[in-house]
Amino acid sequence: MATPKPAKGGRRPTAKEAVPDVQSSTIVSGAAAPLRVVPPAAPPDPEVSERAARRRFTAEYKLRVLREADTCAEAGALGAFLRREGLYSSHLTTWRRQREQGTLAALAPKKRGRPSAPPSPLARQVAELQRDKARLERRLKQAETIIEVQKKVSEILGIPLTTAADAGSDS
Repeated sequence: MATPKPAKGGRRPTAKEAVPDVQSSTIVSGAAAPLRVVPPAAPPDPEVSERAARRRFTAEYKLRVLREADTCAEAGALGAFLRREGLYSSHLTTWRRQREQGTLAALAPKKRGRPSAPPSPLARQVAELQRDKARLERRLKQAETIIEVQKKVSEILGIPLTTAADAGSDS
C-alpha cells in the first residue's frame, strides 16, 4: 500500500488520500471515517478525606531546602526548585527568618492543640498505691471465698469449726 502524499497549501486531504484509522479493504468516497469505540475512563474515587492532612516538615528538610534555595543563581531556577519540591515562597521566607533568629526549635514541626499538663510528682505514687489496693482486695475476696467454702464443708461433714475467740478461751 502506498503512503499518502502530504497535503499542499493547508488544504484538507480528500477521502481517497486519507489513510483509514482502521484496517479496511474498501474506502467509500465521501463516507465518514469509521468510528472507534473508546472505553470510558475509570470513575474517580468519590472518597474524600474529611480533613486534609497538614504537611509537616522536619528541621533537617527545612535546612536542606534553604541550602539548595540559596544555591539557585540562574533566573527561574528558584521557581523551578519550589515547583519541584511543592513549596511556596512564603515557606522560604518563614524558614529563613527562623534560621536568622537562631530558633532551631522553631524549625521543628510543632504539635497542635492545648499543651498537656506535666504529670504531678505524686501521681506515680498514687497509681502504685491504687494497684496495691486492688491486688490486696482481690486476695481478700479470694480468702473470704475459701473461708466460706470451709464453713460449708464443715457443716456438711458435721465437723465443728473453732473460731479465734473459742480457741483463746480453751487455754
